[in-house]
Amino acid sequence: MLESKVQEAWRVLRIQSELVDGTDKLLKLGLAVSVFGGARLDEGNRYYRQAQELGKLLGEERIPVITGGGPGIMEGANRGCFTTPTPSVGLNIDLPFEQAPNPYQDIALDFRYFFVRKYLFVKHAVGFVIFPGGFGTLDELFEALTLVQTRKVEAFPIVLVGVSFWAGLVDWMKERMLTEGCLSESELNLIEIVDDAADAAKIILRHIRMREAVVANLP
Repeated sequence: MLESKVQEAWRVLRIQSELVDGTDKLLKLGLAVSVFGGARLDEGNRYYRQAQELGKLLGEERIPVITGGGPGIMEGANRGCFTTPTPSVGLNIDLPFEQAPNPYQDIALDFRYFFVRKYLFVKHAVGFVIFPGGFGTLDELFEALTLVQTRKVEAFPIVLVGVSFWAGLVDWMKERMLTEGCLSESELNLIEIVDDAADAAKIILRHIRMREAVVANLP
């Protein structure tokens, strides 16, 4: 029993260490966009190419890109940003499969705990761009929606790329969740769907410009 309690105490310290180290290393990053999507979509996939284009477009505007640091969509977004002077960031995590760090990271952090990593995805975010993916991608999508919905974070754009991929999910949310009173129209409007990287970048940049204008006019 004593050994178990000691292990729990050390776990708390490891969590604290990850949080402090990650926060410190991203302290000067500033505003950034977190990009999510499937690890299984390689460079031959059109969404990989779109993610790469998005990373490049944002990087050229001096907006850092943060991903989970792995292959697939994450690699594409990091790869695009890596070609610009703007930091390309990967928040890597140890998983039993699929998660191998991609080589396009100016800043690469390693995590053991999902929730510390999730915190850092949100901390600097002025937008989430979400490409097709699996359970992990959906997890990030709905966490972002919940945080914005409950006003636990300052509202930011949540952009889905790939109309044909996401349309069924959004239609179901309208037909079931909205109809059954589980969501309001305004909450459903937190999601924006586009079909290419350029449109996603425009939404993010418009939000940043509006944010900057508000800050500039503060007394």
